Amino acid sequence: MVVDWLGFGYAALVASGGLIGYAKAGSVPSLAAGLFFGSLAGLGAYQLSQNPNNVWISLITSGTLTAVMGTRFYNSGKFMPAGLIAGVSLLMVGRLALKMLEKPHDK
Repeated sequence: MVVDWLGFGYAALVASGGLIGYAKAGSVPSLAAGLFFGSLAGLGAYQLSQNPNNVWISLITSGTLTAVMGTRFYNSGKFMPAGLIAGVSLLMVGRLALKMLEKPHDK
């Protein structure tokens, strides 16, 4: 079993972003969204660690964050936090797309 360390790191980044948004601005929606999407990303990383072909939760989570935070970045022009999360989420979408294209290894 290979642990998806990048996926767990991504989940921690998303969840910590929600916590920081709450701590700095008192934003409860930021806290709720960060913890929700961070938990989904963590679940996706866990599933990917168990079965490398099971990318769907991770892909949907990172795709949704790419769209939502990319739109926020486009409208505000502020890199932090929307641009950072959009960029990292886009990288995760690309990584997961490559995983889907890999041929299964024969054992």
